[in-house]
Amino acid sequence: MGNSGQRMKYGKTLTEANVAELSGLSGFTPDQVREWHSGFLKDCPTGKLNKKKFVDVYKQFYPMGKAEKFCEYVFRTFDNDSSGNIDFGEFLIAISITAQQEPKRKLEWAFSMYDIDRNGFIEKKEMKKIMEAIFDLLGEERKGNNSPELKVDQIFTKMDTNGDGKLSKEEFVNGCLQDDYLRRLLAPSAS
Repeated sequence: MGNSGQRMKYGKTLTEANVAELSGLSGFTPDQVREWHSGFLKDCPTGKLNKKKFVDVYKQFYPMGKAEKFCEYVFRTFDNDSSGNIDFGEFLIAISITAQQEPKRKLEWAFSMYDIDRNGFIEKKEMKKIMEAIFDLLGEERKGNNSPELKVDQIFTKMDTNGDGKLSKEEFVNGCLQDDYLRRLLAPSAS
């Protein structure tokens, strides 16, 4: 999802041009864009969603887990301009990617979440941080064969096809597309 040129900010009001642009970017109809915007403003009257509010919303879906770490990674991925807030445009584009049926696009989004330092690769230390956050979110035990370290080693053994100790976007996407278990583990919404 990275930054691609200048993008308009979308706040409390949308012009018809804004609606048309967001419809084209997201694949939602103009009426759906307006409906999403109305719902967004109910939860975020300022037109911006900050990290604390985002975590609070996410916790509702995972009341038994620890959502903070995982939410930090998801929030960073949605906050394309690194402003510390998710505006309506960022929110709608993120929703459209995670809701669509195209697994490759969802996996590309997942890659951007795992690539914490945004250098175009996923290193083991980044994957381990995300895996620990996922374990916390789901309340998973971290013992024996179910430790984040072991999972990361297994993932890299399967996906790091050129053996350079890091995953390119291509290796990550292809590895997930070729292995149902990895796809469900690393990008459940792409399954």
